[in-house]
Amino acid sequence: MTSHATTPDGTTPAPARALDARDYKTLALSALGGTLEFYDFVIYVFFATVLGALFFPADMPDWLRQLQTFGIFAAGYLARPVGGIVIAHFGDLLGRKRMFTLSIFLMAAPTLVIGLLPTYASIGVAAPLLLLAMRVLQGAAIGGEMPGAWVFVGEHVPAQRYGFGVGTLTSGITGGILLGSLVAVAINRHYAPEQVSDFAWRIPFILGGVFGLVSVYLRRFLHETPVFRELADRRGVARELPLRTVLREHRGASVFVALQTWVLSAAIVVIVLYTPTYLQKVHHIPAALALEANALATLTLTIGCVIAGWASDRLGTRAVMLIGWGGLFVTAYLFYAGLPGTPATLFWHYGLTGLFVGTIATVPIAGVRAFPAPVRFTGLSFAYNMSYAAFGGLTPVVLTLWLQHDTMAPAHYVAVLAALGFVLAFCPLAARGHPMRAGVAPAGGATMSR
Repeated sequence: MTSHATTPDGTTPAPARALDARDYKTLALSALGGTLEFYDFVIYVFFATVLGALFFPADMPDWLRQLQTFGIFAAGYLARPVGGIVIAHFGDLLGRKRMFTLSIFLMAAPTLVIGLLPTYASIGVAAPLLLLAMRVLQGAAIGGEMPGAWVFVGEHVPAQRYGFGVGTLTSGITGGILLGSLVAVAINRHYAPEQVSDFAWRIPFILGGVFGLVSVYLRRFLHETPVFRELADRRGVARELPLRTVLREHRGASVFVALQTWVLSAAIVVIVLYTPTYLQKVHHIPAALALEANALATLTLTIGCVIAGWASDRLGTRAVMLIGWGGLFVTAYLFYAGLPGTPATLFWHYGLTGLFVGTIATVPIAGVRAFPAPVRFTGLSFAYNMSYAAFGGLTPVVLTLWLQHDTMAPAHYVAVLAALGFVLAFCPLAARGHPMRAGVAPAGGATMSR
């Protein structure tokens, strides 16, 4: 019999079952692949200072070199919508698993190439152009990976463990940032600055490319999601261009997910990716210390994602959003206003802020179920990637310019977006959405869960 009880989010759960061996295998392989792919994407930012010196003219002003370096970083985000929409389109038509595997291959190969690129001193202006091309390919790959991973896991796990499953996967993806941070710490501890600039900066990219290719092989052992198999059996796969259906019938959900993504991008790009460079450039904190503090914050972020997912199953997504984004608003000012402080306060405040950044897990938890199954991959990918391209990619550039006038710019930016996340918690889609399995309907005919 199907239970008629409702979850804290108001959805009607499927018959209760525990996570089984296949669920854990899916979570493990998905999270591992996500960790390695996101590591490949973000390792660039941890070596932004070194890359700026190597891939641009030596006589260029430091602020302009940094701006152009982050401009290439932003190009990866600007490429996300194209890759995300194309990969998601075929994910809704041909299956989640195929595209899930393709995305990680498209990330691993450019990462390996970056590690082998000649610098400006060797080939002149061709060096930054090649670096830009590889970042564009990486951006296209990550555009399909993130939504694909969330949809893949969300459609696999039991309804009563949906939040925990998506939150755990998100922690695995953010674990890629942690891995990048730890590798950056190790490189900067083991090698002198001259050695890092000479050859050691290549090591993280080469390792990321090799391990990414290993992950491509491992994803062969994943199974197609039961939701897509059911759609295929019922011929419920989208009969028209999925994006057309999304734009015509799911504009409200798209706006909701896009605004949520803006909040997520502020938390990740500013606090986790941009701040190590900010600590070094603005507050003159040694690179090794800044990266160690960042590693701690990323670790607490990873833990925070699991906690947010677990709490979402028990308290409801809305409650977790209110607590989490409210906490981020407070801790962002606590952290940035206390800089440079002492090493102890740097670690304590950064780590606490990172824990509240874990609230980002509520973005895919609410976002995946915001769209019906036939267009779920496309809807989530379109809204998420368009928003990330517009806001996430340009954020480092905006902050670099803003910092010329106000050293508290990162705190103000994060606080405003945390307040937006708090407000979004009151939207209906924060608390309910389309059923993940039961009542799968053709595109355009989905029924909201109650």
